[in-house]
Amino acid sequence: MKVVAADSGAAVLNKRFKPLLVVAAAAVLIEPPYRKTSFCLAEPIFADVENGHSLVVHELELCQRVLKQVKADEVHLDMSLGGLSVEELSMIQLSNMRVSSRARSRISKILPRIRKIAVDIKRVYSIDVLAIGKSSIPVRIAELTSGAHAVLYSAERAIKEKSVLKLGLPTKCSAKFAGGNVTLQSLMPAEHDIAGYAEDDKKVLEKVQISEMLNPRARGFRVLEVTPKS
Repeated sequence: MKVVAADSGAAVLNKRFKPLLVVAAAAVLIEPPYRKTSFCLAEPIFADVENGHSLVVHELELCQRVLKQVKADEVHLDMSLGGLSVEELSMIQLSNMRVSSRARSRISKILPRIRKIAVDIKRVYSIDVLAIGKSSIPVRIAELTSGAHAVLYSAERAIKEKSVLKLGLPTKCSAKFAGGNVTLQSLMPAEHDIAGYAEDDKKVLEKVQISEMLNPRARGFRVLEVTPKS
């Protein structure tokens, strides 16, 4: 089974390690043995973290763009609703689900838009968009992949602004740099062979210094401090 999945990952942090901007979004094609991407479409977004729920719409739009270039059997969306088909999701179903009132309110605001895209995907490609969330390995790989690209986008911004930038990585992962690539390696149990990759085509990593540290205010998260070279 081939799966297209999307997620947004990594955030610019302030001096007190509070997340301000979500840096990148990525949609990926994942094939057996489900350890890395076969195809990727990533974009810088630098979106306010307070509007994080609206990013799901953009992520699904990226999936739709990926499906124009590759074939898949399912689409996995970063919404934890038990793997329900987004096409069939209704406000009545949502009101009966065991989700927080805040989550229910946020989902209700974007439901008409994501349902429309899901219906279009079903009509054109005959595949379902599933609200499966982080229980999906492809979504996890999409999260790591978006985070890897976020490292490059953050380096570009640090160089442009000539300032030090703190980048909060996705949960339980560590960054590795080799051969002109960024790799975010999962640190979760049973995910030692799962990673997200980004190629440094613009050679921005040569123009910055990057150090990794633990996030003192968020257990399980790591931070990259990106400093432009003088």
